[in-house]
Amino acid sequence: MTAAHTDSFLDLCRAALGPQNVLTDPADKAPYLTDWRRRYTGDALAVLRPGSTEEVAAVMRACHAHRLAVVPQGGNTGLCGGATPVGADAGRNTVVLSLQRMNRVRQVDPLNNTITVEAGVILQQLQDVAQQHGRLFPLSLAAEGSCTIGGNLSTNAGGTAVLRYGNTRELCLGLEVVNARGEVWEGLRGLRKDNTGYDLRDLFIGAEGTLGIITAAVMKLFPAPRARVTALAAVQSPRAALALLAIAQSHASAMLTGFELMSAMCLELVTKHFPQLRYPFDAPHPQLVLLELSDSESEAHARGIFEKMMEAAFEAGVVSDAVVAESVQQSRDFWNLREHIPLAQVEEGKNIKHDIAVPISRVADFIETTDSLLQDAYPGARMVTFGHLGDGNLHYNVSPPAGVDHEHFLQHQDAINLIVHNSVHAHHGSISAEHGLGQLKVEENQRYKSMVEMTMMRAIKHALDPQGLMNPGKVV
Repeated sequence: MTAAHTDSFLDLCRAALGPQNVLTDPADKAPYLTDWRRRYTGDALAVLRPGSTEEVAAVMRACHAHRLAVVPQGGNTGLCGGATPVGADAGRNTVVLSLQRMNRVRQVDPLNNTITVEAGVILQQLQDVAQQHGRLFPLSLAAEGSCTIGGNLSTNAGGTAVLRYGNTRELCLGLEVVNARGEVWEGLRGLRKDNTGYDLRDLFIGAEGTLGIITAAVMKLFPAPRARVTALAAVQSPRAALALLAIAQSHASAMLTGFELMSAMCLELVTKHFPQLRYPFDAPHPQLVLLELSDSESEAHARGIFEKMMEAAFEAGVVSDAVVAESVQQSRDFWNLREHIPLAQVEEGKNIKHDIAVPISRVADFIETTDSLLQDAYPGARMVTFGHLGDGNLHYNVSPPAGVDHEHFLQHQDAINLIVHNSVHAHHGSISAEHGLGQLKVEENQRYKSMVEMTMMRAIKHALDPQGLMNPGKVV
């Protein structure tokens, strides 16, 4: 862009948003230009901070007219660089569009069990508002205090309650979206059934801002459970954990809300770096399962079902030990063990992360096979394996052998990724389960997607964004 075109564009944005919401000073832009893991740093002509859908539309019309690329950004908590500009020309030809000022709850409808929120609403705020109305919004993530619902939708985030309530996609009934030309699609319908054509909503969920900008959404609410039972169960292997999952589902059915697998290495790192988090067993165990039941009747009813479930698990030889939370605080303590695993990895040093999914029935096969392949290639590598076993989503992370320099080990990242992702593909899985593709996995994704699938994805992209302005370098 010439200086005159740049000035013309910025003048339009300042008129639409106010000068204070058009950031061009490098110091002001800096917090928006580096991803949460500090793996990617980009540049942008400006950071734009609209406060309404109309302002987003005005910005998009200006970007379309000036052929400027747009990188939408929510809480900037993504793990794959999806909200960071990419490319040598980003500083001249790209803007970051932050949705943080669009943080209003527009409507709560308890009878319809829905809440309508803008894209910049922080997930924890949404949870709190639902609770104030005697309802539950079940999406729960480690970053819930800072991630936004727009980002959750754009990456189709999962979290700890997918087993019962589904991914963010399943929690959304309608969207408001601004397209690449600055037109507004008003699809905020709180309908469970709408069979009137293509489901445009599903195109934008999980698209990571490459097709349009989500500005608001209608999300499902649920009756708040009357009771929760949380427990940690010790098992010998992922295969035993799958057997426990089958027993739990047969006894608890839809009451089973959480089922998280954690390897011994996970707990070793957590207790090493966060000694205030007490390990509740007398001795280490190869694997732990964190279970949670939520019940609409009573705590006595939930505990009765849980006791029968665990009795069956012990009789089957599936569980070797278990401890049940006796208070709300102890339940939080159990979840803190799980939620501090990523933080403990940061404290331990750099590692090679994988967010993968395989069919639930093949989780144990995948772990056994991939562990063996990595040990053959990199003896002593430490696998930090944890995740949402109930939906087949694992965070399969590889740490250097003890005593090995972390930076040196990271030189093997591409080779390790290839081993892991080839194994995922062989087990009919996905190389991205809940973190998205961003710029981290664009090329890898094309390795495993068929030509037919990629051609259809590119056709959709071209139809909705023919100039390629929406979050370039991501997903496709």
